[in-house]
Amino acid sequence: MEKAVKEENISALKEALAKATSLVLADFRGITVKSDTNLRREFRGSGCHYQVVKNTLLGIAVKGTPMDFTKPTAIGARINDNYEQLVVGKGYDHNWVINRTGEGLVLAAKVHEPTSGRILEVFTTQPGVQFYSGNFLDGTITGKHGHVYKQRYGLCLETQHFPDSPNHPDFPSTILKPGDKFQSQTVFKFSTEKM
Repeated sequence: MEKAVKEENISALKEALAKATSLVLADFRGITVKSDTNLRREFRGSGCHYQVVKNTLLGIAVKGTPMDFTKPTAIGARINDNYEQLVVGKGYDHNWVINRTGEGLVLAAKVHEPTSGRILEVFTTQPGVQFYSGNFLDGTITGKHGHVYKQRYGLCLETQHFPDSPNHPDFPSTILKPGDKFQSQTVFKFSTEKM
């Protein structure tokens, strides 16, 4: 059955590419840096703007808001602030507009787990990164070694084009024309910092 689904998807993609097609792909990888809440992890994003949930604006400046991760800040430092965008998403679940000065890989986000010294850096060619702080994890998912994922016990850094891009001509284009090739690269770099 799985093979048939893959063949259907490939056929649909080939058919769609016979004409200009909007292609919006995201890299959904869930990360647990340590087996407990992620609220102590320090997060730094390269974006000075984020996209508002349920709004059509390209970006809102992060400076002076709980969405400002331009300097390393504990994820839990402001996650429960009475800030409309945090209330709507029950935490962070927003696309940050990556600051870039050209093409190629750029640092989109960095997560540091201070007690172990573990570091995750995400580099991408995509224009945005969705930061999801595990707001809807509820203990119903069990991972490796019987680890139960409770609220905010994991996070996702999803490199992508901006949500709803096809409906906003001022966003980076997601249109793939016949003969064009889609190419994107995301690198997850793991390291440790000496304690």
